[in-house]
Amino acid sequence: MIMNVTHFVRVIVLAAATSLASCGSAGSGDAGTAVFFPDAAADAGSPCVNCDASSSATGPAPVQPRELVVVTFNTGTSEGQPHDAPPDDGYGSAQAKISDQHYGDGLAWKPVVEDARRFFSQLNPDIVVFQEIFYPGLCPDIPPEFHPGWVCEGWKPGDPPVAQMILGPGWQVVCHPGKPDKCAAVKFSVGKFRGCDKPFCVEGMEGVTVNGCGKGARVARAAIDLAGGGEINLVNFHGSSGFDPESNDCRRKQVDQVFVDMGAGAPAVRGSKNLIMGDLNTDPGRLTGSDPSAARWREFAGPGKRFRFISPMGQNVTPTYAGLFNIDHVLSDHFTGECVVPGVTGGYDAVSKVVYFDHKPVVCRIR
Repeated sequence: MIMNVTHFVRVIVLAAATSLASCGSAGSGDAGTAVFFPDAAADAGSPCVNCDASSSATGPAPVQPRELVVVTFNTGTSEGQPHDAPPDDGYGSAQAKISDQHYGDGLAWKPVVEDARRFFSQLNPDIVVFQEIFYPGLCPDIPPEFHPGWVCEGWKPGDPPVAQMILGPGWQVVCHPGKPDKCAAVKFSVGKFRGCDKPFCVEGMEGVTVNGCGKGARVARAAIDLAGGGEINLVNFHGSSGFDPESNDCRRKQVDQVFVDMGAGAPAVRGSKNLIMGDLNTDPGRLTGSDPSAARWREFAGPGKRFRFISPMGQNVTPTYAGLFNIDHVLSDHFTGECVVPGVTGGYDAVSKVVYFDHKPVVCRIR
């Protein structure tokens, strides 16, 4: 869902001037998304990208991935976009109103779901986190006249969630407690989520609601047991939106859930191999002077800190949200890598030509 960009502009004038720079190491300008990760594209049936493996008389030993392709993608939409502007892409203000009133502005419009499926099929990532992805378990509550054209059309209990519709059957998906529109996914050939023994666990992540900051967990974690041994602690973050004092404080408390106390006496991060991804709903590179939650991120992540931003962060990096900010990020205390943002990075097409998404996916190759 789109943020208050007008207020964002006022904040940025006080915070810092924006200048454009390249996003990560994007490679040649005429490359496509799959070309940026050639091993992933060429090795779509392989258990991992660039694996270390040894062979024996009994067959290959378990493989340990040296590199992974990871994605964070807020797949939401909003009414505040030029949906009726030419050319007609089939999704206008009438559809945007239905999305807002009945689908929570999560990914649910069938043609765009197909665009997302095609994007992920070409990219062939290993780990993905989503924010604002529609949960079809809510379809029975939506009047039938608002089903045609949407994922609820023909849906029945037991059908895969939208995340699996766009990723495919070779994936395991888990979601936040009380927030089934926020989910994480791992390719089965790469690993499995600990504690989930099915392809889909609607509340398969650990998370705690912050009192006074809405219902459900906006911060959640899940351990991935890697197929080749070892584990990754994955944290999906979707900060509260808005820049009023209450929203700023909620986001600051959510950052504390990641690094200080998730709600049971220990932070969401654990162990020595953490991967934090999501929509921060603030810009830690530009808004530290005006938003306490942005400043709080910088207390834990950045130069000289245990955690580092893998995605571009700073006053001079190319904005990836609304042409002004960088609010979708990937961080780690173990991994390093480089990122592209389809629809922003030169040579990498947007996920869909339909005026729908108000965020762009951040795609990173980590090692």
